[in-house]
Amino acid sequence: MQSTDLGNKESGKIWHRKPSPASRDGVIVNIIHSTSDYHPKVLRFLSVAFNGSGDCLIAGDHQGNIYVFDLYGNRFNLVQRTAQACTALAFNLRRKSEFLVALADYSIKCFDTVTKELVSWMRGHDSSIFSISVHASGRYAITTSSDTAQLWDLDTFQRKRKLNIRQSVGIQKVFFLPLSNTILSCFKDNSIFAWECDTLFCKYQLPAPPESSSIIYKVFAVTRDGRILAAGGKSNHLHLWSLEATRLFRIIQMPTKIRAIRHLEFLPDSFDAGSNQVLGILSQDGIMRFVNIQTCKLLFEIGSLDEGISSSVISPHGRYIASIMENGSLNIYSVQALTQEINKPPPPLVKVIEDLPKNIPTSGDVKMKMTSGRVLRPARCKEHKTQTRIIKQDLTGNLENKENELSDGLNKKRLQILLKGYGEYPTKYRTLSALAHWSSIFSDTPYLPLLAFPFVKLFQNNQLICFEVVATLIINWCQHWFEYFPNPPINILSMIENVLAFCDKQLLQHFIDHDITSQLYAWPLLETVFSEVLTREEWLKLFDNVFSNQPSFLLMTVVAYSTCSRAPLLNCTLKDDFTYFFHHRNNLDINVVIREAYHLMETTPADIHPDSMLDAFVALTKGQYPVFNQYPKFVVDFQTRERERIRNDELDYLRERQTVENMQAEVDQQRLEDEAWYQKQEELRKAEEARREMLLHEEEKMVQQRQRLAAVKRELKMKEIHLQDAARRHFLKLQQAQHEMELRRLDDEIERKVQMRDREIATTARDLEMRQLELESQKRLYEKNYTRNQEVFAKEFREDADAYRQKVDFEEHMFHKMIETDQTQTENAKKVIEEKLAKAEQACLNTDWKIQALHKQKCDDLQRNESYQEMTKLLRKNRRKEVELLNAMMEEEAKKWKEAEEKEFHLRAEKKASSLSDTSRNWFLKQELSAALEHAERPFSKAEDSCLRREQKAPGSLARTSQLTDISEVDPSTGLPLRRSTAEWDGKKENLLKKVRDLRQRLTAQAQNRHLSQSLLAT
Repeated sequence: MQSTDLGNKESGKIWHRKPSPASRDGVIVNIIHSTSDYHPKVLRFLSVAFNGSGDCLIAGDHQGNIYVFDLYGNRFNLVQRTAQACTALAFNLRRKSEFLVALADYSIKCFDTVTKELVSWMRGHDSSIFSISVHASGRYAITTSSDTAQLWDLDTFQRKRKLNIRQSVGIQKVFFLPLSNTILSCFKDNSIFAWECDTLFCKYQLPAPPESSSIIYKVFAVTRDGRILAAGGKSNHLHLWSLEATRLFRIIQMPTKIRAIRHLEFLPDSFDAGSNQVLGILSQDGIMRFVNIQTCKLLFEIGSLDEGISSSVISPHGRYIASIMENGSLNIYSVQALTQEINKPPPPLVKVIEDLPKNIPTSGDVKMKMTSGRVLRPARCKEHKTQTRIIKQDLTGNLENKENELSDGLNKKRLQILLKGYGEYPTKYRTLSALAHWSSIFSDTPYLPLLAFPFVKLFQNNQLICFEVVATLIINWCQHWFEYFPNPPINILSMIENVLAFCDKQLLQHFIDHDITSQLYAWPLLETVFSEVLTREEWLKLFDNVFSNQPSFLLMTVVAYSTCSRAPLLNCTLKDDFTYFFHHRNNLDINVVIREAYHLMETTPADIHPDSMLDAFVALTKGQYPVFNQYPKFVVDFQTRERERIRNDELDYLRERQTVENMQAEVDQQRLEDEAWYQKQEELRKAEEARREMLLHEEEKMVQQRQRLAAVKRELKMKEIHLQDAARRHFLKLQQAQHEMELRRLDDEIERKVQMRDREIATTARDLEMRQLELESQKRLYEKNYTRNQEVFAKEFREDADAYRQKVDFEEHMFHKMIETDQTQTENAKKVIEEKLAKAEQACLNTDWKIQALHKQKCDDLQRNESYQEMTKLLRKNRRKEVELLNAMMEEEAKKWKEAEEKEFHLRAEKKASSLSDTSRNWFLKQELSAALEHAERPFSKAEDSCLRREQKAPGSLARTSQLTDISEVDPSTGLPLRRSTAEWDGKKENLLKKVRDLRQRLTAQAQNRHLSQSLLAT
């Protein structure tokens, strides 16, 4: 890595030798600016910006020194001293030599890099400016500070618009989208708006980011096509927005060691049509990582923890990266070197196994050559050699002719034209560029392209191997070639001539007779390494032997080529024929030439043998290439100085020509303006005379028109009087007609209102009738429901009574059966005690009937009292809740249900008591039946005692039974008391229900009368 200190110099070279950036860091040069005052110190660079072509950048330090660095021309110049810190720079204006700089006093100045003069001075900001964005056309610029953003017209340097915001929001960045007329404004509350530049109409607003990955945006970057926006902040998350769909389509999570993102910038590519895929991300650790946003793969990184990066700018074509380091220096990186490992071609797919090398190939050998692109056919035996060559010429002859068709050669001027046109050498010329970086002499060697051509074609997929092979060839087989630079190597050509004189004096004498020097018959073969006179297979076979022998073998091959072609050469007499012969292919067997070269290596005397003057083979050193300085350095330096002088003269001439052209343009413009002014003055004079004549003519017409106008006015006045009188009479008639119409309208309105009132009265009467009918129908419905409920209750009561009668009949049947059994078994005993038993039973039955009659009367009194109290409650409720009839009925229904549940509970209790009574009665009957059976078996003497005991037990038993039952038992033979009490209860119930219905009807009629009187009063 080279380092350049600007010091106090105002101009100079950026680097003093060709830079060779390593792939691990990619640094081309490190630029520092130190002062040589009493207390030396380093001035820190603060801002940097590239121009539109990307080959020139501008940088400013904290003392206001602004430098322009020309990376293509390897020059730097101090263009301005502002004496203030530079906070922002922009270098893409419409006038290519002008640039904008934002200073610490919140002003913006425009300078010219050529004239180094101030073009304009703009003010308007109240805080530090941290961003300058220039429109793609170069006409407008946006300057941004924390409280405002301003749009400037760079043609007039006047402020066009100003963006004011609330102090609580704040601006993060406002900038133009690339190749677009859209302005993007980003605020501190994460709101992002897009505006039309001309009208400042809001085109769209991006939605808020999701809460799961919400960050405060601080840095932004946009692709060259303006479709993707990258935003980051104090987080390891990176958001990618689609500006076309206005949505967040991807969130990239960086490694956990990244806590904040300080800068973002896309890496341009010439072949992605502006849709950049590689994004540079500068984090808080000072390392800028370049990531593919599609695959999320880390490609390479620049900077380190020891040498951190503060800010970075990438050139528009994507070849250079300019970074301001944390120590204040400026690093320039080569993107090509950083991506060398990424873009490295894959290894060849074809691997060929070769036999062990032999010094002299035999006619029976079959050999395969390895290339990186295709598999070559094996070389056949000698007797089929001619046929094989013809077939290959038919198949690949045109291609090989094109590869070797270099009649004019490649020289430096052609390479410079290619370099200016494409910005870099094509792939096949990168080896030449590497050789020129290795040693400065090769940048001025005119035959270097011809020398490297076959190796570039051979190793076209691996430039490194190609460079090392050519470098090895130059160090060993091109020894002493450059001692007479820029002339051909006369010493080497003398060696070849001595060997030719030893082996073929006749041929050498023929060359001398026709003024053919070694520069004509030997140097073309050496400078092209036989690539012009041999086919691909022949050249590969030859250099297999050249690289397998000492460096002198190449010189012997040149002599062997001439001696093997002596027959056609002896027939040549013209110099053009000799030139053509040594620059084109000839019908010559390469195997014969190789054998002749080996023969010369063995038979040439030692005093003229090239081995005595050439060194042995030396391989390239490991780790670093050897220094090549075997050339006259003063010649190369002289040529370099001459080129620099010519370049400076050319620049001065161009500047003077530009100045003259500008002056000529200004003179022409002034002349055109003067002519236009004179022409305009003449047109104004003629127009003035025409207007004077027109005014005189118009004045005469005006006098005549005034006279006609006075007469017309008098006529119009008379007509106006007549029309006013007619209009007055018409108005009176119209007013009278309107009054009559108003009266008719009022009469119609009164009649309509009377009819409407009648209709309303009739409608109200019908409504009252309908209401009365509804009440009547509701009353009938209530009565119907009440009657239905009473019928249901009576039906249930009758069913219970029928069940009770059936139970009594069953008990009477059992009792009669018991009596009949007792009579049949104890007829004799019955006759004795029949009278006493009948008396006891009659007394018991009479007593029981009296008890049951009293109990029945008591139950009837209780039920009658409950009915009276219930009816009294109903009457009080009806009187008290007459208005809220429906609510009262619902409450009454709830109470009825509760009462029904209580009665149901009471009924269940009564049924339980009845079941207990039935059980006791059954037990009594069973006891009597068993006693009767025992009495039939016992003697008659004991009958009287048992009868007396039964007479004593029967009244108490029957008394207990009557106390347990709630329903009276009577004589089963008659049954009159039960039916009489039931008939009396039914009559009382019907009278009571009739009184209740009459009372409800009277209450309903009173409520209807009150409601009707209230509605009539309201009407």
